[in-house]
Amino acid sequence: MSNQNLTEQLEEATQQFKANAPIEAQIKMGQMIEELQKSGIASGKQPGEKAVDFKLTNALGRDVILFEELAKGPVVLVFYRGGWCPFCNMQLRAYQQILPEIQAMGAQLIAISPQKPDHTLSLQEKESLEFQVLSDPNGLVTAKYNLLFDVPQGVRELMEGVGVDLAEYNNTSNWVLPVPATFMIDESAIIRSAYVNPNFMQRQSPEEILRELKKL
Repeated sequence: MSNQNLTEQLEEATQQFKANAPIEAQIKMGQMIEELQKSGIASGKQPGEKAVDFKLTNALGRDVILFEELAKGPVVLVFYRGGWCPFCNMQLRAYQQILPEIQAMGAQLIAISPQKPDHTLSLQEKESLEFQVLSDPNGLVTAKYNLLFDVPQGVRELMEGVGVDLAEYNNTSNWVLPVPATFMIDESAIIRSAYVNPNFMQRQSPEEILRELKKL
């Protein structure tokens, strides 16, 4: 593991994408990001709003209920695309590194993606994550947080072209993804800060998460 920070790692991966991906692929990805930014389709829940309770299954097949977890302390709730996404893997690894500090503040980290649990587990084992990784079938919870969008046909063809079959990963016929987002939720289930960015190559830095948590 390099001692680069997350922002530097993501920037490097973005440059690699720009250097190696066909121009057509870059254009289609850019159009998807721009369309999401303009339309506000998946602009996420806002600070001050109440979090939506959910019951989802973790990688070990156990149910996790958000409001039960909030009874123990604040939750950093992360929505990510899936274990097939290198930017997500960098993000989760970086968050794993600050987990002791999150826990020291009495909070915990919960990550959600539309991937089915068996795919989630392989990611959890690979990355040896110590926080809950939950499976959100069909993106139903993601939709309640106003983060879900349909993958445009052009981007779908690109992903299939590099062997990423979302229907297989997510065990559904719908090609849907979350806009990556990180929410700080306090014990009274109020969202205190929200980072929602349609540009999947950018994520909230671990430093910012710790700064926001300190305010709770």
